[in-house]
Amino acid sequence: MTRLLLILCLSTPLTAPIASQGRPMTVHDMMAFRQIKGAKINPSGQWVAYEARPDRGDGSGWVVSTDGKTRREVKRGRKPVFSEDGKWVAFTIAPPFEEMEKAKKDKKPKPGAALMNLASGHVETYERVSKFAFSRTGNALVIEHYPADDGKKNKSGDAPTERRLKLLKLSPQRYEEGYHYATSWALDPKGGWLVAALGDDKQSALIARDLYAFGPGVSTLAERRLLTPLLGDARIANPTFSKDGSRLAWLVAPVTDGKPGPATIWTWDGKGEPAAVEGVKATIPIDAPLEWSPDGARLFFGTRAPTEEPKPATDDAVAKLLDKRTLDVWHADDPFISPHQKKRWKTEKKRTLLAVLHIDDGTVVQLADDALPDVTVPKNARVALATSDVPYRKARTWDLPRRDVYTVDLKTGEQARVTIGARSGATLSPKGGFVAWYDDGHWYLWDTAKKRSRCLTADLGVPFANETHDYPYPAPGYGRAQFEDDDSTVYIYDRYDVWCFPTDGGAPQCLTKGEGRKTRTTSRLVTLDPEGESMAERTGWLATTYSDETKAWGIGRVGEKPLLAGAHKYRVLGHAKETGRILYTRESYREFPDLWVVGYDGKEPVKLTDLGRQTDGIAWGRAELVHWKSTTGEPLDGVVIRPDNYQRGGRYPVVVYFYRKFSQRLHEFNEVVVNHRPCFPYYASNGYVVFLPDVNFEIGAPGPSATRCLVPGIEKLVELGIADPERIGLHGHSWSGYQTAFVITETNAFRTAVAGAPVSNMTSAYGGIRWQTGLSRQFQYERTQSRIGGSLWEARERYIANSPVFLADRIKTPLLIQFGDEDGAVPWYQGIELYMAMRRLDKPCVFLQYRGEGHHLKQYPNKLDYTLKMKAWFDHYLKDAPAPTWITAGQPYRGK
Repeated sequence: MTRLLLILCLSTPLTAPIASQGRPMTVHDMMAFRQIKGAKINPSGQWVAYEARPDRGDGSGWVVSTDGKTRREVKRGRKPVFSEDGKWVAFTIAPPFEEMEKAKKDKKPKPGAALMNLASGHVETYERVSKFAFSRTGNALVIEHYPADDGKKNKSGDAPTERRLKLLKLSPQRYEEGYHYATSWALDPKGGWLVAALGDDKQSALIARDLYAFGPGVSTLAERRLLTPLLGDARIANPTFSKDGSRLAWLVAPVTDGKPGPATIWTWDGKGEPAAVEGVKATIPIDAPLEWSPDGARLFFGTRAPTEEPKPATDDAVAKLLDKRTLDVWHADDPFISPHQKKRWKTEKKRTLLAVLHIDDGTVVQLADDALPDVTVPKNARVALATSDVPYRKARTWDLPRRDVYTVDLKTGEQARVTIGARSGATLSPKGGFVAWYDDGHWYLWDTAKKRSRCLTADLGVPFANETHDYPYPAPGYGRAQFEDDDSTVYIYDRYDVWCFPTDGGAPQCLTKGEGRKTRTTSRLVTLDPEGESMAERTGWLATTYSDETKAWGIGRVGEKPLLAGAHKYRVLGHAKETGRILYTRESYREFPDLWVVGYDGKEPVKLTDLGRQTDGIAWGRAELVHWKSTTGEPLDGVVIRPDNYQRGGRYPVVVYFYRKFSQRLHEFNEVVVNHRPCFPYYASNGYVVFLPDVNFEIGAPGPSATRCLVPGIEKLVELGIADPERIGLHGHSWSGYQTAFVITETNAFRTAVAGAPVSNMTSAYGGIRWQTGLSRQFQYERTQSRIGGSLWEARERYIANSPVFLADRIKTPLLIQFGDEDGAVPWYQGIELYMAMRRLDKPCVFLQYRGEGHHLKQYPNKLDYTLKMKAWFDHYLKDAPAPTWITAGQPYRGK
């Protein structure tokens, strides 16, 4: 009955009266509103675990049976993990919210962990837990604690009282043991062994623990094996098992004055004696990654050139002074500009170049080098996929990333070039026979044996480039190619349909039979099991669907009628490997995305949670789709959210919130949080209409494009009898903050506007830095979001014509500007420029500068303050509410 009523409400005409059904939402409601996070289903499909967390305060972990009969709570539980045998679940336990908020940054309390027996519901808790993991069989749990007393011995010379590593045997009998100085550890993927590096740089060893043998009454010698002798002045690191658990590798490096030297690889086959790998000429750092091939026949590892020795001390006074200088040199020919180099440094100083050890003959082949630095570990025994951005690094300042693509022979290290300057990612087939990539509107396939390529899509008469692309760079494709495990087929998407191409040159097939394009419905395969050996195992041929026309989503087998569909959005969260049951959410604007489970046949879905009851008693509002045309005749869609107490013929204040495309949010439940965005039900329940319009952009005219789309949109709301034409407000943040600032230079249709983190002067912003990444902002204007389509010198007039600050004399709309003064995306002085223009021109403007904040506010007092100020601003200008003092007179500086 509830679902029927919901459908009827959603289909109600915009002009129909709706009786008031609740109270206004408050910020107290928003702070207490809980969201579901981290939901998981266990392998048998009998249990689901998740966290319900409020926007502010302590959340709880929950475990529910999928028959709906059992529900258990774990206070402050987060990030649930099930054991593979389905008998246990473990949670991270977050520190109490109040303690976290009061503690100083370097004194924050540490998280803990909780272990629950699913049969009995018994819970055990552990403190100061940095990480934990179940063995593959579920018979053991390993818990790593944060070091107690910094891991140092106490005054009596004894080890710290708390064991750094705990090993819990969970079945058939409970048993626990611990290790003090555990520095690294790993679990055998098959569940048979735990290996741990114990000790410190003075004395260390690697042990292996048999997880089946250890327990009460079992001899220590029978259950534990020393894989290395007790080593002095050495460090052991990164124990790594092969996928089948048959082989183990680790690193050992000598330590001098606390610094590890070049490492040696050790291996063990689980039977004989461990052995060091001889004949590796390259330098292996102690932090090098190790990874086995799936069959355990090859070990991939990282090499690194030796670091330069420090210069000897000098008595020269000038040299000593120069050593203290604080200088960065910016050279015009640097591959990366200086700020970007700094952001990359933590990664670059740890970068290694991939090499491979062939276990059968002991040969080592260097696969990566400085010119071809990025090589991916392959599944096959023949070739690896490698890419290089080296030729394009300088151009990254003003262009998007590009890469040359190669294959590298695992036996010889020979490189074969596949393509150059690729803008999209390439995919190597599992057996190594083919590479697929997208370029300039088509998909290509490279045969690694024949070393030649062919175009897959040229003769199909179907576009594979993004059809709604409106940026000044070549249109990308839709996602990445996916291969069958035997290399026989590659799967590719167009805008709507799913295609499969035989790699032997056979005729392609549209798995969705072209129905997607006919009905404007997009299908996308869902990854249910990333470790599956075939596409059938990985996806179960399950797909989500999305209708361009109705904005509704569904779930079903690819090419068939959806199993779940309607005026909702569906998200697949997981599936039970043993039974195939699917965990998903269903939502709409009014329906909270509670958790559901359903069989693979789509029959008898079961609702597991009821957090939707949080909306009870609140006048949530109702969402509907509207259509109009831009001033240039382009058809556009948007979402109108109207108050529950909407009356036919009424004229309501409207808050317009936008970015680029928002009509797909028709069936989305708006996240109820306090942040930099207007919360839709907060405004709808307080008597506003909220309008979410789509915007199409013309390259070279991003500002006027917004005006062409937005103004006819609000005119449509006036025509429908919804909007009061004298009480319409505009809100945008970041990219739409810029658009907001520009639109009000071209129209007086908006009574007021709020612009968060807006660019106001494209000429000065063009030469700025995105400090969060260290990248120049030039690429953004020439190639991406800002859509100018040329450099400042090629398109000078476009930069000026699209900059609000040069047109500020035309503004008549009261403007609220918001910025964090540590914004890493948009330089906050862009807000200053706009504010100074408005001030000089005597225009109504208030500038909110939040100290120590970035692009999006993070500190809760600031988020709350902005939420309240934004609402007060709109209430004053759109509802004639009394203006607070900060609007009428500002807020003088008083020393804080």
